[in-house]
Amino acid sequence: MSESEKDKMVKIYILGEGFDVPAGSTIVTAMEYAGFQLTTGVGCREGFCGACATLYREKGDYKLQAGLACQTVVSDGMYIAQIPFVPAEKPIYDITKLTPDIDSIKTLYPTVFRCVSCNTCTKACPQDIEVMDYVQALIKGDIAKAADLSFDCIRCGLCALRCPSEIVQYNAGILARRLTGRYLLKKSPDLEPRVKEIAERKFDKELEKLMRTDKEKIKKLYYEREIKLG
Repeated sequence: MSESEKDKMVKIYILGEGFDVPAGSTIVTAMEYAGFQLTTGVGCREGFCGACATLYREKGDYKLQAGLACQTVVSDGMYIAQIPFVPAEKPIYDITKLTPDIDSIKTLYPTVFRCVSCNTCTKACPQDIEVMDYVQALIKGDIAKAADLSFDCIRCGLCALRCPSEIVQYNAGILARRLTGRYLLKKSPDLEPRVKEIAERKFDKELEKLMRTDKEKIKKLYYEREIKLG
């Protein structure tokens, strides 16, 4: 390795073992450069799936930080531990038998009422979601607000991992969004006809064509799509 190449490398520590990796790498690409074959703890690599939750501590910083390995860039002296899964019990329920109010939260997620408003969950969120605020909305029975504030949650589990009250915020957020979608939002007049068309396989040819389309063209189609509001 030349001196110029050495200048572009940084030393990181994965589970305590040191590795020299290219500067500017994300944690995922740095781990692969170091020889790790990632079969868990990695997914879309675009910051959407939440599979690569990671804890890390940067050199000289006392704070234990959290982020997505596919989005977090390594720094010299960084210590890293991936969290491929955060254990959390998820209640089973029939959404048609629930009501969009505080009673559903009390029954299925009573732990949210243990929130001490420390805001640790918000600080841990790689999506910059105001997690504590949507937990407070759940406590007040404001289901629609909780759904709105938690909308961008990718269920990486870092909020629950850092919560001193051991709340599983992200699962409670899903319940809020399901209740809002079923009971509180205005029903789209196009929904039922479109579901019927899909069931009748009306769009199979178009879907097969999309599956054969390259990624950049898919992105272009997505961003240029017509959006019907109201």
